[in-house]
Amino acid sequence: MPITIPQGLPARAILDSERIFALDNADAIQQRIRPLRIVILNLMPKKIETETQILRLISKSPIQVDVDFMKTSTHESTHTDRDHLLKFYENLSSFEDNYYDGLVVTGAPVEHLDFQEVDYWDEFCTILDWASSHVFSTMYLCWGAMAALYQRYGVRKVQEEKKIFGVFPQYLQDEYCFITNGFDEIILQPHSRVASVNEQDIASNPALQVLTWGPQSGPGLLATKDFSEVFALGHWEYGKWTLAEEYQRDMSRGLTNVPFPTNYFPHDDPNREPLFAWRAHANLLWRNWLNWVYQTTPYDLREVPQLKAEGKLGTDRKYRRSPASPRGDEYEAFAGDGYGVIDHADKG
Repeated sequence: MPITIPQGLPARAILDSERIFALDNADAIQQRIRPLRIVILNLMPKKIETETQILRLISKSPIQVDVDFMKTSTHESTHTDRDHLLKFYENLSSFEDNYYDGLVVTGAPVEHLDFQEVDYWDEFCTILDWASSHVFSTMYLCWGAMAALYQRYGVRKVQEEKKIFGVFPQYLQDEYCFITNGFDEIILQPHSRVASVNEQDIASNPALQVLTWGPQSGPGLLATKDFSEVFALGHWEYGKWTLAEEYQRDMSRGLTNVPFPTNYFPHDDPNREPLFAWRAHANLLWRNWLNWVYQTTPYDLREVPQLKAEGKLGTDRKYRRSPASPRGDEYEAFAGDGYGVIDHADKG
């Protein structure tokens, strides 16, 4: 949530440079408040388990959030009760005229396939096209992140010789980033994937920025420069026992070369209780994202397409929505580079 401070307070300039939300008293009084609207595109087979993981993180924010659930129509889920899907999920056709503050796209166990081989790939691309004009900001997870990076920015997927499986250190790349504000310089992130992304493709695309990176797992968290899209290649949404259950499942199937989860069980002893070493950063990431969306999304979501087309949404601009101007036709300027991404080469 933002802080409200007296108008003209000298600390305001410092807070702005650190990208901390602060409102003048006059602006705070005129704010219009409403719940955030989030839709979750759940591509995981065990949908109830994934719902619980994501909703647990969303619920940690003090902001009221209204949640809808979306599924694909070109792929029939066989791991979730049909009654559950009929009761709680809708296809894109039911959402086409809706506008949302946020979209969450989960991972899917299809990393071994080329994107075009996934049976719902065309529908996935259609959903992303819809989101580009109907959603303010999107959070992509694991395969969803790889697929979106490829479909929207041409970032190629790289198949790994060995599965990246366990809890790996990630190094913070920008201490003042909105999405990672408050992160430690070293963050632990669970991974469970057989593919990665081409880092050169990312580095050569000026629209993208790497927020965390690890020597063993590569980029863990990326975003567009305007934060309208956030890509988490790891699984901060995982619970304490998720990796253990996946490891035990594969072992019970008699699979060969099942990887042992790195940095997960104390002393690498699978009979010991794993350490839940990523929970704080998982909660912080989702709080930061929801808070950023809450502070920058227009009050009237029907304004999203026009404002996006005009480049007036997103914190890499020198402008943001004035809290006193819910109609979207007034903007307040910030001094200097505003909320731009810091170039570490220019620091200090």
